[in-house]
Amino acid sequence: MRPTKTNGQRLDGKRIAALAGDGFELIELLVPRKALEGAGATVEVVSLHAGKIRGMNLTEPSRKVRVDRAVDDADPADYDGLLIPGGFIGPDFVRQSETARAFVRQFDVHGKPIATLCHGPWVLVSAGVVADRRLAAWPGIRDDVVNAGGTWRDEPLVRDANWVSSRGPQDLHAFVPAMVELFARGVQLASPARAKSGSDESSPQVQQPIELAVKAARHLPGPALRAVLAAALVAAAGTFAWRRAMAR
Repeated sequence: MRPTKTNGQRLDGKRIAALAGDGFELIELLVPRKALEGAGATVEVVSLHAGKIRGMNLTEPSRKVRVDRAVDDADPADYDGLLIPGGFIGPDFVRQSETARAFVRQFDVHGKPIATLCHGPWVLVSAGVVADRRLAAWPGIRDDVVNAGGTWRDEPLVRDANWVSSRGPQDLHAFVPAMVELFARGVQLASPARAKSGSDESSPQVQQPIELAVKAARHLPGPALRAVLAAALVAAAGTFAWRRAMAR
């Protein structure tokens, strides 16, 4: 696999927003960002807060990444494209922010390119832009896409007008060059006659979760003492608050 291959496309002068939250899949941000910067683009990590956000390797915490701009201070008009990495946790935080949802909607309304993979399309679902669109995503959110009116395809790469999407880290070899090509192409205004390729029917539900993810979850180390104590404090605080409320 050579996920940083860009087929010679150049993105000089392009500014790309990478919208991610704590719990994002680390490789799904770092590999595309490296490819984008290698092609000449400036990539800014946009998140729900300033400082740093925690990355994940599937279900295991990994390194932190610096946030360049909080979404409250980010203007979609300043960017030429949007990258939404996935992860089991990060996109769920991002999709709960109305500011983040509005940020995403503005990219799509103006036909700006959006590249996403894994659980990243959760954000598109909550932004209300998935209806009548065709995309790939992690199998676990297939029903979210379908129930939002979209078509989910179990394919390494799906192109639909100003979107490219993939199922997860295993598809980075296809996702990265397609993403760079999309961002190089620039704005694509949506139209009723939007060109699509492939089937307009969703792929069937998968029969089993992805084995690698299941194994990763099963073999996580047990919690450290500090984590256990923190969880106990949270539970105690919740019990205290509940008892106070009941006593009123």
